[in-house]
Amino acid sequence: MDTEETGGVVELSSGVYWVGAIDWNGRDFHGFTTPGGTTYNSYLVIGEKTALIDTVKAPFAGEMLRRIGQLIDPSKLDYIIMNHMEPDHSGSLTELKKQTDAKILITRRGIDILNGYFRDSGSENWDVGVVKTGDQLDLGGKTLVFLEATMLHWPDSMETFLKEDRILFSNDGFGQHIASSKRYDFEAGDMLSEAAEYYANILMPFHMPLLRYLKVLAELEIEPLQIAPSHGIIWKQDLPKILEAYISWASGEVKEKVLVIYDTMWGSTEIMANEIAEAVRAAGVEVRLLNLRKNPRSYIMKEMLDAAAFAVGSPTLNNGLFPTVGDFLVYLKGLRPQKKKAMAFGSYGWGGGAVKIIEQELKNAGIEVFEPGLQVRYRPYEKELVRCRKLGEQLAAAAKKQ
Repeated sequence: MDTEETGGVVELSSGVYWVGAIDWNGRDFHGFTTPGGTTYNSYLVIGEKTALIDTVKAPFAGEMLRRIGQLIDPSKLDYIIMNHMEPDHSGSLTELKKQTDAKILITRRGIDILNGYFRDSGSENWDVGVVKTGDQLDLGGKTLVFLEATMLHWPDSMETFLKEDRILFSNDGFGQHIASSKRYDFEAGDMLSEAAEYYANILMPFHMPLLRYLKVLAELEIEPLQIAPSHGIIWKQDLPKILEAYISWASGEVKEKVLVIYDTMWGSTEIMANEIAEAVRAAGVEVRLLNLRKNPRSYIMKEMLDAAAFAVGSPTLNNGLFPTVGDFLVYLKGLRPQKKKAMAFGSYGWGGGAVKIIEQELKNAGIEVFEPGLQVRYRPYEKELVRCRKLGEQLAAAAKKQ
């Protein structure tokens, strides 16, 4: 079915509509660089009764309400399904509740978050019901099945399945941060790279809960025809492709690929980085050379998804790390990539220190570290460049063994 759109409302199936908002100019999502903007997807299901699945970020409440108003009077809404209480999903609740007494359905662990964000809006007096995996809501001709998705990626997260139309409203699962006037994969083109960057920066630390959740879907024999996430396009034509990709990413599958990630002060660490990368390339292994001031860390983490090994390089500044390298390592530690091997390198002047700090931070992130790393004083010459090439060969060999 082609997308049918009137005034921004998009029909997914009979009685099922996208009524969300498009953030064309959003460029940062809690540290995730979003050069293509994003969408906040809200879905209206109309049976004999009506249910809104998620709201949108607060500044876009009017956009969502205008779309709902093209289909029904918002005051006639019966239920609000909150798959997730993070403000990009729940931010419009205050404005919505000014217009409707609809009952909110949420997981048990979402109650505290709801009141934490909306107590000053009177949330403790709102009509709220708790749902768990397997619970169903009969709207009259439309049946919603609730699926807890704990820690994908907050404790309260859940997903909702529409039985009759076989649409999985997947919350943060399967999303992408991209602003588009298109709502479907077959309209927008290949979105797998966008989905990979989203997974790497949002869901990577939660691979074990994700694998458990995918197992629950199989056990409940839930086989969606469409997956409608809270951000980005809806999967329909490429649905098997994104499901296979999620299994691969969650399983930590890697290929013969090496990243050389670095920043430089006076060029010495950059010379080392180039030499290491060239040695990896010469060994027949795919390599990416990534300067931290020229590549957003969210993009680097996407490249990290299927890389078997990587190196991190920093000059020593004030006996410590160069600021961009320290920032990256904090970000990396939070995302905890699986099945990686790494090593450290860098340059220094009168006193070293950066390489040892990198090695410790990598270990803290659960990364297997090759030691010792490589420190070069002032500037690398031929003897040091030979050592750089040896380091690159070691990284390439590690990637080939995966």
